[in-house]
Amino acid sequence: MPELLLELFSEEIPARMQGKAADDLRRMVTDKLVAEGLVYEGAKAFATPRRLALTVHGIPARQPDLKTERRGPKVGAPEAAVQGFLKATGLKSLDEAKIQRDPKGDFYIGLIEKPGRDAIDVLAEILPVIIRTFPWPKSMRWGARSGKPGSLNWVRPLHAITATFGLETEEPDVVKFEVDGVESGQTTYGHRFLAPAPIQVRRFEDYEAKLLAAKVVLDPERRKDAILTDAKQLAFAQGFELVEDQNLLDEVAGLVEWPVVLMGSFEPEFLKTPDEVIRATIRNNQKCFVVRDPKTGKLASKFILVANIEATDGGNTIIAGNERVIRARLSDAKFFYETDLKTKLEDRLPKFEQIVFHEKLGTQAERIKRIERLAAEIAPLVGADVATATRAAHLAKADLLTEVVGEFPEVQGLMGKYYALAQGEDASVASASEEHYKPQGPADRVPTDPVSVAVALADKIDTLVGFWAIDEKPTGSKDPYALRRAALGVIRLIAENALRLSLMKVAGSALAGLSVKPADASKLPSDLLAFFADRLKVQLREQGARHDLVDAVFALGGQDDLLMIVRRVEALGKFLDSDDGKNLLAGTKRASNILSIEEKKDKRSFDGAPDAALYSLAEEKALAKAIGEVKAEASAAVAKEDFAAAMSAMAKLRPPVDAFFDKVRVNDDDPKVRENRLKLLNEIRSATRAVADFSKIQD
Repeated sequence: MPELLLELFSEEIPARMQGKAADDLRRMVTDKLVAEGLVYEGAKAFATPRRLALTVHGIPARQPDLKTERRGPKVGAPEAAVQGFLKATGLKSLDEAKIQRDPKGDFYIGLIEKPGRDAIDVLAEILPVIIRTFPWPKSMRWGARSGKPGSLNWVRPLHAITATFGLETEEPDVVKFEVDGVESGQTTYGHRFLAPAPIQVRRFEDYEAKLLAAKVVLDPERRKDAILTDAKQLAFAQGFELVEDQNLLDEVAGLVEWPVVLMGSFEPEFLKTPDEVIRATIRNNQKCFVVRDPKTGKLASKFILVANIEATDGGNTIIAGNERVIRARLSDAKFFYETDLKTKLEDRLPKFEQIVFHEKLGTQAERIKRIERLAAEIAPLVGADVATATRAAHLAKADLLTEVVGEFPEVQGLMGKYYALAQGEDASVASASEEHYKPQGPADRVPTDPVSVAVALADKIDTLVGFWAIDEKPTGSKDPYALRRAALGVIRLIAENALRLSLMKVAGSALAGLSVKPADASKLPSDLLAFFADRLKVQLREQGARHDLVDAVFALGGQDDLLMIVRRVEALGKFLDSDDGKNLLAGTKRASNILSIEEKKDKRSFDGAPDAALYSLAEEKALAKAIGEVKAEASAAVAKEDFAAAMSAMAKLRPPVDAFFDKVRVNDDDPKVRENRLKLLNEIRSATRAVADFSKIQD
C-alpha cells in the first residue's frame, strides 16, 4: 500500500518545542486521514533543528465509496418540500427514490452515493490546512507576505515542503499544494554547512538514507544515543566518567543535526567552587556536560561539548570558544560563591521583612517565624532536638538571598547547606537547609534526619494551611502553589519515616500561628484532612493499592494518623484478597442492602441491641454470639494497633453470616421477629465498622 512522506523544512526550531511538534504533526495528519476514511497501518514523526518529518505507511490509494440513505418528506407532501429533497439528495426525480412505510405514513428515501476520491487528492486538501493551523506555542510571520491578512504563522521561516505519496515499488507522486508561496515538491536540504546542496527524495527510506549521507541524523533518539556513547567513550579515554544528564541530553540532541562530541577544559582553581555550581554554570550557559574523577567522585576540570559540524581543525577553534565563555562564567560563579561566604546566613534574614510571601499571608520573615514555631512543636513527635530544629527552620530559607541562588535558582537549599557548614552550624541544621524542600516528586528522596523531617513537615504544612485559610485551594488541573505536591510530600515523610502524627492537631497549631483567619476556622483542619485523603488515594493507587479502601477507613471518622491509616488499609487489602474477606464483604453488603430497603420502607433505622428472647433459630443465636465475640476481639486488636489480628477476628464472622442468610428469613411474618432480625443485620454492619466501613468498598 502507498506511503506518505512529509517534511516541513525551516530555520532552527527551538529544541524545547521539537518533541511536541513531531507528536502534533503525527496526530493531526493521522486523525484527518482516519476522518476521511483512509485507515493507515503505521506512522512515525521525527524532528531535527531544521525540519519536522512524517512518514505514514499503509494508506489506501483511494477513499471507499460512501452510500447513505436520507429520509425525505411524506408521500403527497407539498412540491416545495419535494424539490428541496431532490436537490439535497441529487436525485433527478422521485422515480429514483424509494418509499418506506412507517406508522406515521409513507416517506421518500433517497440513496446518496458519494464516490471516494484518490488519497493523493485528499492529502493535497488536508495538508495545507494542518500546516496553517499547526499549534506552535510561539510563532512568527516573515517576508513580504507577512503584512497580508491570513499569512502563514510558523515557528521560524518555512523554506520548503516535501510531500510525496505512492507505492514502494513505483515512483511516488508529489502531493501538489501551496502554502503562502511555498510549493510542495521533492526537494530537501542536508546539513547547513557540511552538505547544503538540494537533495531530491522519493520516499521515506530513500529520504532518510540521503539525509544521513548529507550529514543529518533524522531520528532524535539516534542522535541521543550517538551523543551519549561518544561522550562516555571520550571521557573514559581521558580517565574520567561522564556525569549523565537526561534533560540536557534531550536539549542538546535538539540543537544539532550531526553531533560531534569534543572535550574542553578549564582552570583547576575553579574546582574550589561547589560541584553543583560548576555543573549549573556549564550546563545553563553552554549546554555542556561535566565529567568526574572516578577515584575521588569529584568533578574534573574538563567538560564535554557537542558541536554540529566536523571542523577542519579537529574542533580546536570550537573548543577554544567554549572554554573562553565557560572560563568567564565560572569566574563569575566563583566570585558569587566567595562573596556569599563573607556574609552569615543569619545576617541576611532582615531582608525578608521587605519581601512579601503572599499579600494575604504576610512577608517571608513572618512565614519563617511560623515555620520555626511549628518545627519546634513537631520536633518531639519525630525524635528531633527542639533547639536544633528551631535553628534549622530559622536558617533554612536564608540562601534564597545569596548571589549564587539568585543566578542559579535550582541550587536553592543545597547552597544553604554549604554556607551553613562553612559558618560552623550543626550538620543537621545544614542538611535541613537542603532537605526541607524534599520530597519534590515521587522519585525524589525522602529525608530521614529528624531535624530535616521536622522542618520539611513544618514548611509544607504551613504552606497548605496558609493557602487553605485564604481559600486558594487547587481547582481542577490548576494548582499554582503546588499544594498537591506539598500534601504528597507530607504523606511520604510520615509513611516512609513511620511517624505517629495527628494531622488535625498540627494543622490546628499552624492555623493558630496565622494572622489571617478563615470565615469558618473550625472546619479548616477537617477540610484539609479530606484533601490529604484524596492525595493518599493517589499515592496508594500509584503503588498498586485500592483507593476505595482509603474511603472505607476514612469513613470511620476521627482518622488523622496517616501511618495508622496506611497500615489499616494494607491489612484490609490483604484480608479482602482472601476467601474469608471476599465472602464476608459479600455478606456485609447483602445485610446493608436489605437494611437500606427496609429502612426506606419503614422510614426508620434499626439501631439498638436485638432481643435475645426473640431468637428462634440456631443460626440467629450463633450469629449473635459470633458478633459479640468478634466485635470485642476486633476492637481490642484495633486498640493495640494490631490490624492483622483485627482482620483475623473479622474472618470468624464469615461462617455464621453465611449460615444466617442460608437458613433465616429476615422478613418474617411476625413484625417483632422481623424487627429483631433487622437489628441483628445492623449488628453485622456495626461489627465490621470496628475495622472499616464495608459499604465504601467496591465489589
